[in-house]
Amino acid sequence: MQGPRRSRAFGLRWSALVIAASAGVWATSASAVSLQVKLACSKDYRALCSQFSSDSPEVRRCMRSAGEKLSPRCLNALIAAGEVSETEVVARRAAQARQ
Repeated sequence: MQGPRRSRAFGLRWSALVIAASAGVWATSASAVSLQVKLACSKDYRALCSQFSSDSPEVRRCMRSAGEKLSPRCLNALIAAGEVSETEVVARRAAQARQ
């Protein structure tokens, strides 16, 4: 009987560890910009928003306000990372075209 109990206890501890690790990943991903985004947007950041720290809320606002000036490479990385939706990009382009 100790075999199944030990196995179940190990499984519960492992599940708890996985859940805790996942929560940590979500918490950090909500506040930090991914390496892929930093690499894809480095030129845009330097040209448009370098006065702000790369992980700051201010740089996010700056990049959003610079929307139409961002390179396609940067926009694609931001979409892939969930920083901005493709729907929002399309809507902004359409609004820009109407002006």
